[in-house]
Amino acid sequence: MNGIDITVEEIFLGRYISFHDEVRLPDVSRAFKTAVAEQLNGITEFVCITHSTGAPVIRDWWNRYCKGQILKTRMTQLIMLAPANFGSALAQLGKGTLSRMRSWFNGVEPGQGILDWLELGSSEAWEINKNWILGNAISDFSAGYYPFVLTGQTIDRKLYDSLNSYTGETGSDGVVRVAAANLNASYIKLAQARPANGTSKGPAMEIVQYVTAPPIPLQVLAGKSHTGNAKGIMQSVSDDDAESMNTVSAIFDCIGVNNTNAYTSLFQKFSNQTAAVQQLEQVETVVSKILLTERHFIHDRYTMIIFRVTDTEGYVVNDFDLLLTAGDKDDPNHLPEGFFIDRQQNKKNRNTVSYYLNYDILNGSAAIKTPNGKLLREAVKGIAKLGIILRPRPDAGFVKYVECHYEASAELFTKALQPNSTTLIDIVLQRVVDKEIFRLEHNSGMGSFKTTKPSGDLAE
Repeated sequence: MNGIDITVEEIFLGRYISFHDEVRLPDVSRAFKTAVAEQLNGITEFVCITHSTGAPVIRDWWNRYCKGQILKTRMTQLIMLAPANFGSALAQLGKGTLSRMRSWFNGVEPGQGILDWLELGSSEAWEINKNWILGNAISDFSAGYYPFVLTGQTIDRKLYDSLNSYTGETGSDGVVRVAAANLNASYIKLAQARPANGTSKGPAMEIVQYVTAPPIPLQVLAGKSHTGNAKGIMQSVSDDDAESMNTVSAIFDCIGVNNTNAYTSLFQKFSNQTAAVQQLEQVETVVSKILLTERHFIHDRYTMIIFRVTDTEGYVVNDFDLLLTAGDKDDPNHLPEGFFIDRQQNKKNRNTVSYYLNYDILNGSAAIKTPNGKLLREAVKGIAKLGIILRPRPDAGFVKYVECHYEASAELFTKALQPNSTTLIDIVLQRVVDKEIFRLEHNSGMGSFKTTKPSGDLAE
């Protein structure tokens, strides 16, 4: 079958409880560990194929119980279909809304514990993805563990919810963004140096750490949405529909990998196929059968940045304004029109905010026309430099923070923005402590110090 010698004896279908509020994602991965031990006893190797939330579950299981260990029953391939590796923008809408949306797991109401993980910028998703990017899994490749990501960027208009624009968000499959599925991500740590006494602005931030994840094969499959019988990446597959079988073909490509050279070759093959699909699907034309009118959608490539702000003592900073800048003048007004798509602040981890950006507009785009030559968008001049301005609060008092920036540069643009990808950016602010918080006085009979005001001079 597909050039692979396979004998199928039985297929295990995963069933897990995720709709109770008390169930958290690590609970599911812990139960999966027990299920593997009890029900795959005697099987030495297995391939795991997941969909959506299943990918974070199995990644959590591997990270907790398998990494770096020799196992009697080991997973050789993890094939993730439409995985919510960095979460889903829809998760913030809440249980009640999601249960009524046909695009969300066929109407199954998710539990709050799972939704907390899936909300963009959750601490749990941040940690597992940061650890992945920093290379903790590279040694697993040589041990015969190979992960893959297969996803779509097609919106099933029959599942579109006009009250929730995320279900029609370009760059996604109606539930999960391509950038949030892709494990080819980056991590940047920006640090602020100690400000001078009495200043309201700190020195420029510096990049103190930059790491890219090990390369993982990603294929964007043509015409695939998150769910649904017509276009769903799983449900639409039919043996009498050759066009729908691209999911199966890609899965067999993944199963056929058994060494690092084959893994690297498939990475390049999938990259080429993804580029071809995204070029082919750049313009979508929808015809209204009732009004006999055409509507056109431009499918650009997108990028996501998840910012997390803390201080030098490890405290979270929840209140801040974060602006992006561009150009030689380091100016927010020099960013191209239409580059900004969405912003979400995590409800529980309010020091984390996710920005969803149009990469092709930021990078520059040629004019886009319909197949019959109608102009849809003029050519867009992109930017070559990206910067950040951060205005944190409190900005006054005995303990405060001061404004800081990273001047727009080509280096930050290249490191922070990649198409179809997510970048985690840690911003570490100086915690500014006024020396008047503690004084040693000669006069033991001193009066009240309730009226003491900050001096502006900093404690060491």
